[in-house]
Amino acid sequence: MKMPFYKYQGTGNDFVMIDNRSKQFPKENTPAIQKICDRNFGVGADGIILIENDLEFDFKMIYFNADGSQTFCGNGGRCAVAFAKYLEIISLKTNFTAFDGGHFAKIENEIVSLQMIDVDEVIVKDNSVFANTGTQHHVALVENLETYPVFEMGQKIRNSYPAPGSNVNFVEQINDNTFQVRTYEKGVENETLACGTGVTAVAIAMHKTKRTTAQVIKLPVMGGNLQVSFDENDGKYTDVFLKGPAEFVFRGEIEI
Repeated sequence: MKMPFYKYQGTGNDFVMIDNRSKQFPKENTPAIQKICDRNFGVGADGIILIENDLEFDFKMIYFNADGSQTFCGNGGRCAVAFAKYLEIISLKTNFTAFDGGHFAKIENEIVSLQMIDVDEVIVKDNSVFANTGTQHHVALVENLETYPVFEMGQKIRNSYPAPGSNVNFVEQINDNTFQVRTYEKGVENETLACGTGVTAVAIAMHKTKRTTAQVIKLPVMGGNLQVSFDENDGKYTDVFLKGPAEFVFRGEIEI
């Protein structure tokens, strides 16, 4: 079966997007998902995003990591919004549902602002912080981030958590409201150029540990620049928004 696809990227986090409103994509076929995401034998992507109809929301986003596991992806969510606009499912604002529940998003001048889940619990450890911002995230401050062994240390820390493991974010503070981030992602099992849920966890972690008092935080990543904003009251983080570009790259057709 041949199926059309669209390639999108959000600050280098890249995705194969499929309009699955006809329910033809074989979601249980993990080897097919892995092959599509393979950068040598397939299209190549950090994950696959399916857009489906939903009775209560504008659309449903289904996200598969490159290994076939399901979760939520922040940059993927922003790309899903841009794709849904292209498909004329939405205009400039939307409410959609995903792995972690409902999300509001809006598009302004091609920049997608995505409302993330509220974060009630932030666990501060001796040398790290843990938070779930739609998926699990370990956050650690380091020095010399540019040369830091992200793959080796990320893999080690990722596997130190019980299943399904944790994404691992390494952070270097640039100034009062700017933190540079590199992320090792579970499911991709490698460093990615950006991670939306990851920079969200970093922003909240840096505020929680008083590295910043800002509630609008800039987060440069390998693939570009992201921004996270939030409100905080008694340690609870609400109105959390992830903001950045989401861009169409190319389209094609693949045999599944």
